[in-house]
Amino acid sequence: MSITYKRDAAIGALAVAELFQRSGLKRPEEPERLERMLRHANLIITAWDGERLVGLARALTDFGFCCYLSDLAVDKAYQKQRIGQTLIEYVSKAIGDESMLLLLSVADAMAYYPKVGFQKVENGWIIKRKK
Repeated sequence: MSITYKRDAAIGALAVAELFQRSGLKRPEEPERLERMLRHANLIITAWDGERLVGLARALTDFGFCCYLSDLAVDKAYQKQRIGQTLIEYVSKAIGDESMLLLLSVADAMAYYPKVGFQKVENGWIIKRKK
């Protein structure tokens, strides 16, 4: 199996919704909302096994100070093969050394992120979405 990585590849809401389901990541299912999420992200790295989308890192960044990694999803059948870590590495390389990389984790993934270089922060605040 040879995984290829692409920056800002054209992907549709249906493919992303299916990946979210296969990865176990809970995200909106409404196609129009997913399309907005894709259209307004300014950094998307994808992982492919041939024509099959198997991983996604979706981020919002200014490329100079900060980057919010809003989605990191890897198909469960492809997990534990460094795909998630490689997606993070591609995001880190794209944003450069001047930007911090920040994310919010689902409870099930809290143990994963320290293994790939993230540090837990205690100085954050959130206003949660209403929908």
